[in-house]
Amino acid sequence: MGRIPDARTDADGGKTRPGGTGWQEGRHMKHQAPQEERIAELIRRLLRELGEDPAREGLRTTPQRVAQSLLFLTSGYRQATRKVINGAIFQSQTNNMIIVRDIEVYSLCEHHMLPFYGRCHVGYVARDKVLGVSKIARLVDCFARRLQIQERLTEEVAGAVRDAADAEGVGVVMECRHLCMMMRGVEKQNSVMTTSTVLGSFRKNSATRTEFLSLIRSSFHG
Repeated sequence: MGRIPDARTDADGGKTRPGGTGWQEGRHMKHQAPQEERIAELIRRLLRELGEDPAREGLRTTPQRVAQSLLFLTSGYRQATRKVINGAIFQSQTNNMIIVRDIEVYSLCEHHMLPFYGRCHVGYVARDKVLGVSKIARLVDCFARRLQIQERLTEEVAGAVRDAADAEGVGVVMECRHLCMMMRGVEKQNSVMTTSTVLGSFRKNSATRTEFLSLIRSSFHG
């Protein structure tokens, strides 16, 4: 199972709980906002270094398109979880397990800047608050739209859900294919990487953990 990260200091100087998101938000929000034209110029220079002519018809507008694409794929750096959730936290007396399965994940590997993609399953046991269901998917996107490794992405999603809902426990399982090992390197086309993080009651209580793992792989799955 995934490890629990250490507590970090958030942008306001306060401590987040282990697995919390304040440190990640603070680290990235200090950076200057990226400029599309500067990125486009770097892409033009890269094309020249690769032996291409950025002025030819097929590549003339490629630098702008790549710049726009990169800004979208890294937009999570410029998002705060509070704004992503946007107040969609509701009082509820339920103490049941809540699961959202098969959330599509698209991210960029920070080692080669090639995509990895797959699906994410998120479950949590609420105390007295629940998250709007779409906000769980938006939290996944918030952290996926950064340069990532799958292990850290899994932990960040789990910590964000726990902190936002003040959940009793959280479990996150992620299954992804990595183009950095499919189209280059070892070139293994059928490999799938699975990572998991369990926090709170999901870690302490084997029955809770087993229920979660059973439900995300149940016969009606897919």
